[in-house]
Amino acid sequence: MNNIFRNMLAVALGVVLGGAANMALIVLGPHVIPAPAGVDVTSAESIAASQQLFEAKHFLFPFLAHAFGTFVGALIAFLVAGIHRVYIAYLVGVFFLAGGITASFMIPAPTWFIALDLVVAYIPMAWLAIRSGQALVK
Repeated sequence: MNNIFRNMLAVALGVVLGGAANMALIVLGPHVIPAPAGVDVTSAESIAASQQLFEAKHFLFPFLAHAFGTFVGALIAFLVAGIHRVYIAYLVGVFFLAGGITASFMIPAPTWFIALDLVVAYIPMAWLAIRSGQALVK
């Protein structure tokens, strides 16, 4: 299979499957740690109006979703890529980072969470996925 095609496939699969892993944890989160009473977590307006009701525990699953989704996407991209595996995995990490930056403007959250999320959940998880991928292919 052509390396360019494999790399394009790697990015597409990394983004789609990483996004699916992210969404699975986002959907699971409220079942494990329920939102504060009266808050509709599917509405940015409801979240913004109820910001004072959220505790640190309510941000656990969003963080895990972002970190795990990035890890899964970058690992899949690394394993599928034909050449330049590290760059392809980081590209997926940057894609998820861009999504995180966008979400930080759209979804109200405390500054500490936004900082933690943007600094830890994306590029470091892509790096960890690369290291894991390197160990798997040896």
